[in-house]
Amino acid sequence: MKNIFVFTIVIFLFLGCNYKSENVDLIIHNGQVYSDAGFNPRDQAMAIKDGKIIAIGAEQEILNKYSTEQIIDASKNYIYPSFYDAHCHFVGYAEGLNELDLVGTVSYAEILKKVIAYQEKNQSKFVIGRGWDQNDWEVKEFPTKKELDSLFPTIPIFLQRIDGHAALVNEAMLQQCNFKTYRNSIERFLIKKGNQFTGVVLDNAMDSISKYLPEIDSLTMEKLLVKAEKNCFEKGITNICEAGISVTQANFLTELSIKNKLKIEMYIMLSANAETKLFFKKGPVKKDKINIRSIKLYGDGALGSRGAALKKPYSDDVKNYGTILQPVSFYEEYAEFCTKNGIQLNTHCIGDSANGLFLNIYKKYLPPSNDLRWRIEHAQVVDKKDISIFKECNIVPSVQPTHATSDMEWAAQRLGKDRIGDAYAYKNLKDQLGIIALGTDFPVEDIDPLKTFYAATCRKNIEGNPLNGFQTENALSRKDALNGMTIWAAISCFEEKERGSLEIGKEANIIIMDTDLLNCKETSILKAKIKNTFIKGEKVF
Repeated sequence: MKNIFVFTIVIFLFLGCNYKSENVDLIIHNGQVYSDAGFNPRDQAMAIKDGKIIAIGAEQEILNKYSTEQIIDASKNYIYPSFYDAHCHFVGYAEGLNELDLVGTVSYAEILKKVIAYQEKNQSKFVIGRGWDQNDWEVKEFPTKKELDSLFPTIPIFLQRIDGHAALVNEAMLQQCNFKTYRNSIERFLIKKGNQFTGVVLDNAMDSISKYLPEIDSLTMEKLLVKAEKNCFEKGITNICEAGISVTQANFLTELSIKNKLKIEMYIMLSANAETKLFFKKGPVKKDKINIRSIKLYGDGALGSRGAALKKPYSDDVKNYGTILQPVSFYEEYAEFCTKNGIQLNTHCIGDSANGLFLNIYKKYLPPSNDLRWRIEHAQVVDKKDISIFKECNIVPSVQPTHATSDMEWAAQRLGKDRIGDAYAYKNLKDQLGIIALGTDFPVEDIDPLKTFYAATCRKNIEGNPLNGFQTENALSRKDALNGMTIWAAISCFEEKERGSLEIGKEANIIIMDTDLLNCKETSILKAKIKNTFIKGEKVF
């Protein structure tokens, strides 16, 4: 009996020492894991293999069952699904890293000083910049090209407004693109003072002129994209929805992704043109890190530059209704194409007229019960009479909460007291389908998703104003905001089975953060720090 007892103890010890029977690539432990769509921190550890989560559970459960050479102690910090930016301009952001930054300028005089300093330093053949906003100036009027013409009579200048829907150009730039030959066709997109053209161009006119800007060579562009990706990883972003690029640009991103020069995962909207139609004749394209299955339309311009299409005129410009950018037949042509070819349609709509127009176009082509997930991008001012169409036709609202806090100082002047309540109504939009996709819209707004979360839930700018929040009846709950930046964003891009939440079988796209976003003090949200970022279990920050 004594020998049997000793033998049993030896076998028990042997089995105990070899209990870790399964090797994995990575274990993260000693954390608080928000592991399901409800975001309840009940687990402390997870095991990752071949880029996917294979187990989530209690500390000892994971440590006892799995073994690895790579183990990360989360030090009691919070483990979330990484951020999914549902609407951004990744390529444009990368290009902007090579341009003159005008964000935060408080006057046209400051812009001129920056342009002079930039040109003295770089001696460029073109000066390209972005980021000015006349609404932030003491004199809230569009600038004119007069000073630029005097300072730079031979150097083309192209200075894009913060929203990407207006630009200031000088005479040298106009000569560069032979502006006189097609001016009449874009006359309605030119800002005038009296009868004089100021040099500020909107939407279609800006697009026509921008085609004459010098292209960035492929090697430089690759470096800029890698830098843009690094900035995303530092902010906890591993997935982006690129909101409108050309087929050529999409092919370049795909090439870099296949060569693993870019690790970020991208859902891509293609611009509406003949090349895009030809590209999609064979249907959507999906690869490991690239998903191309949508077309981006532009319904109108921006509220800040008074290009947003409104049902009634601007309260501060009573002859101006804004502009629908294309004939309705153009939009219906693409709606029909997308329906026939199984392509998602996503449309930029700011004003209530644009939103109403496209909700009804969508309604014409979408059956009441569908899973096509067509989206309205921005959905900034939506008439109460139109909002129910989101639910009726399963249309996904895709919004950028920092637009509300960026615009709130002047939006009521544009819209008046009767319409401002229809603007930035994120809770009302979320309540239609029970989901809302959230993005940053960088570089129009800051790249940091925590600012998205703060604006969505607190309805304040980064200075904490206004004290009681802006139209807080349409604030999102913290849980809804976090869902909007993760699983709901993934749903809006048909990727919820692969990413967007921490679940067994999904990609290990993870962030470790020092703050409990759902329960921390309001003042702690913008102070939260990303400790680590992982894509498919690979540490990228």
